[in-house]
Amino acid sequence: MTGILDGRVAIVTGAGRGIGREHALELARQGARVVVNDLGTALDGDGASSGPAQEVVDLIRADGGEAVVNGADVADFAQAKGLVDQAIADFGRLDILVNNAGFVRDRMLVNAEESEWDAVIRVHLKGHFAPLRHAAAHWRTEAKEGRMPTARVINTSSGAGLQGSVGQAAYSAAKGGIASLTLVAAHELARYGVGVNALAPSARTRMTEGAFAEAMAAPADGFDRMDPANVSPVVAWLASADCDVTGRVIEIEGGRICLEDGWRHGAFRDAGRRWRAEELGEVVRALVAEGAEPEPVYGA
Repeated sequence: MTGILDGRVAIVTGAGRGIGREHALELARQGARVVVNDLGTALDGDGASSGPAQEVVDLIRADGGEAVVNGADVADFAQAKGLVDQAIADFGRLDILVNNAGFVRDRMLVNAEESEWDAVIRVHLKGHFAPLRHAAAHWRTEAKEGRMPTARVINTSSGAGLQGSVGQAAYSAAKGGIASLTLVAAHELARYGVGVNALAPSARTRMTEGAFAEAMAAPADGFDRMDPANVSPVVAWLASADCDVTGRVIEIEGGRICLEDGWRHGAFRDAGRRWRAEELGEVVRALVAEGAEPEPVYGA
């Protein structure tokens, strides 16, 4: 198998199903050797099975590629280190980390349980931090020993994290955190030859089939815009040595690709002194009137 990732080694988390599965298959088609990580949990994060990850590995091998299974819990700091160590032990190097693992436990804010909040924040946000932390430490060591990496990290944010989503407070907060983590990591790791970007994908998965049922309908023009495989070519290019983009969040749905603009400084006033509470109503309303209208919250 040859392509734009020849000779590179990738970890893909949450790669047993959905978007992660397509990422692993596409990276392998492009020549990467892939560590297919997946716990094999249910949609809400319960249970575990090696079956989904093994199926993806079998597909890659049947197509002439190289892949191995990993069943680490990516939000467990020690297990995340073991994931990175496995890639290096099995394939001799690590070039690509695709952080994709996650699940949902949707609730309106007033009904959310503490345990649900903790579980979602843990798997999405800590589940990005832990593998990234250990991969970054490896790449820093490589750079300091004169073997400058050409490494790439692709995190998984979401429109929910950028614009918010009704009924998904924990998920939106985690995905927003991932976008910010991406910006920080891109700046800190550039000196070690590491580029870091995030994807905000929209596709048909177990997590989205209920929320976007209408969009999942069969397309009249024959192009299935919600096929998760549409997302993965972007990941393959972001994972390549050719990618010279870092610190960005890219939204992809079907054939539409969009560079997210993110938070920016807007209009301001400077009083040159401490503001008085009673005068701020007029000032803040004027600033809001001068600024762009925010994107609507999904589901609003």
